[in-house]
Amino acid sequence: QAPGEEGVAERPSEEDVGRRRMLMWRNRIHQEIVRMMDLRRTDVGDMDEDELRSTVEGILDEVFRNMGSQLPDDVDREQLKSEVLNEAIGLGPLEALLAEEDVSEIMVNAFDDIYVERSGRLERSDITFSSDGAVLSAIERIVAPLGRRIDESSPMVDARLRDGSRVNAIIPPLALKGPCITIRKFSKKKLTGEDMIRFGSIDEGMLSVLKTAVEQRCNIIISGGTGSGKTTLLNVLSNFIPHRERVITVEDAAELQLNQPHLVSLEARPPNLEGKGAITIRELVKNCLRMRPDRIVVGECRGGEALDMLQAMNTGHDGSLTTVHANTPRDVISRLEVMVMMSGMELPVRAIREQVASAVDIIVQQTRFSDGSRRVTHISEVTGVEGDIVQLNDIFVYRQEGFDADGKVTGRFESTGSVPHFYQELRERGIAVDMSIFAS
Repeated sequence: QAPGEEGVAERPSEEDVGRRRMLMWRNRIHQEIVRMMDLRRTDVGDMDEDELRSTVEGILDEVFRNMGSQLPDDVDREQLKSEVLNEAIGLGPLEALLAEEDVSEIMVNAFDDIYVERSGRLERSDITFSSDGAVLSAIERIVAPLGRRIDESSPMVDARLRDGSRVNAIIPPLALKGPCITIRKFSKKKLTGEDMIRFGSIDEGMLSVLKTAVEQRCNIIISGGTGSGKTTLLNVLSNFIPHRERVITVEDAAELQLNQPHLVSLEARPPNLEGKGAITIRELVKNCLRMRPDRIVVGECRGGEALDMLQAMNTGHDGSLTTVHANTPRDVISRLEVMVMMSGMELPVRAIREQVASAVDIIVQQTRFSDGSRRVTHISEVTGVEGDIVQLNDIFVYRQEGFDADGKVTGRFESTGSVPHFYQELRERGIAVDMSIFAS
């Protein structure tokens, strides 16, 4: 900083000035629409979406006519109209972000603080709401059609948009900076194994082994952190299940896109406004055992349902798949132990470990790297229990080597040289398998 310049505020850019002016006009016009609707005692409660849009568009046109020359010439009237309309009857600035295909997650930290995950990387968006009230209105428009509510007595809510995108909202007094919204967009394009190979998330040999594992009815757990791509990989692997088999999926919020003809999809239900009527994942897992499944696919194990899942895997429902939150294959074993204890069954730790070792065949570890890329970093086989330790054997690993000039993670997939038991069994049965995949 040059001498004498201490304390001098940095001048806002023309872009910032234009954005603030747009926000000011958006607020002013929105307030005028509300005032005119109040004067006319417009009852929007009984209107359907088309009728509401038509009514608000008519009032919006009238507001613009009344303002006339008050609007500066350099304000984009069409953009302003669109933004006001979205905020009045839609999800405000989120509408534009929801329409962007390369945006996978939207995070509203405050009305003027919105982040997105675009092509795997987090970045702050230029788009803002006009006020806390506008954020709250957007939340209410999401939850009201679902018969849910959000207020001080119930300040957190999970919901889903019409396109399947998952929404979490939390408001004051729990959210200190104002109402917050987190949206995980529902992918309209169903990714395939070939897509994952093209993205560098897995190599051909690894995918071939996982495809064979699914076809040979291995029980598979996909592990990873939040946003690591567990559900995407679960979807890819689940679609390797032969079409002649009856598949039952159990999810907290429906995301899987399976193409099997003999498919039943079950979804957990949150409590109603009175806090009653909830149906948990665990209840659904227990119920699907009575539905004659060939395969059970559970979107994510988070609690006591892990015990029911392990018991299903151990009692004739081979070839089941699920995901868990864990950072390494070894952590998966610890997480499963904790989740089984959450079931309320007082089992000795050794008995739990023996159950895990008997039930689980393969653990696939997904990792999200600092550059936003996602890769399968381990394919490990559970080989049994020695002493009190569940034994794991890495079949494939990803070795990170560094970063390229663009900051992208570099590395390579490697075979450890170990051959999984189910491949050895196939060879012993005289079935031709490519053993060269495992050459280290």
